[in-house]
Amino acid sequence: MHNLAEHNPAIRAELLRWYRRNGRALPWRDETDPYRIWVSEVMLQQTQVATVVPYYHRFLARFPTVEALAAASQEQVLKLWEGLGYYARARNLHRAAREIVEKWSGRLPQSGAQLRTLPGFGEYTAAAVASIAFGEPVAAVDGNVKRVLARLFAVETDVTRNPGARHIGQAAQQLLESRHPGDWNQAVMELGATVCTPTSPRCAGCPLRKWCRARQLGLQSELPRRPPRRKVPHYQVTAAV
Repeated sequence: MHNLAEHNPAIRAELLRWYRRNGRALPWRDETDPYRIWVSEVMLQQTQVATVVPYYHRFLARFPTVEALAAASQEQVLKLWEGLGYYARARNLHRAAREIVEKWSGRLPQSGAQLRTLPGFGEYTAAAVASIAFGEPVAAVDGNVKRVLARLFAVETDVTRNPGARHIGQAAQQLLESRHPGDWNQAVMELGATVCTPTSPRCAGCPLRKWCRARQLGLQSELPRRPPRRKVPHYQVTAAV
């Protein structure tokens, strides 16, 4: 993996400038309520933004606070989630809301480590909520972030598993803008969602193009590397007649 540490300050400044000018106006972007930020992060898992927006509004109209969500039945929560898919998300959201009310007096814990003790909070969701809602300087690494950093640093190993995943996590933390961690995490994700896309990346409009090692090497369409497909075993069967 190529080292760009000397350029980190310039990279941070350029990406944040781009994000403030070009970031999409989404209903959770200017939100300061940790509960609402958490709901948006859960809904956005494996779901397109355009699909999430109406569900987000309806869900918060019905359950405007963590206490309201905790007081609801699971059936009510699942009914409102209907059509969004991946229903384990809704069940975990509901279970976590009840735990927050019972153990945390209705206030989300403020650190990623504490958030990870709650149902449904994996590494990414905990880091996203902790950084955006509470300003904890921790990198949130999702698929968009992995793709951006795999190209920026020309990581040629599979970033979905170690050692590639570990290298990406370390690079994300080193590159993090610690004064504005929430904005920074959202900026990297926004770049991956709108510019540094899986196919046909729009390099000409990328604020990081002059530092991007994949672009310099002509590898932007090849990175990140896909994990090799598992071979399907073939068996020869001989039947006696």
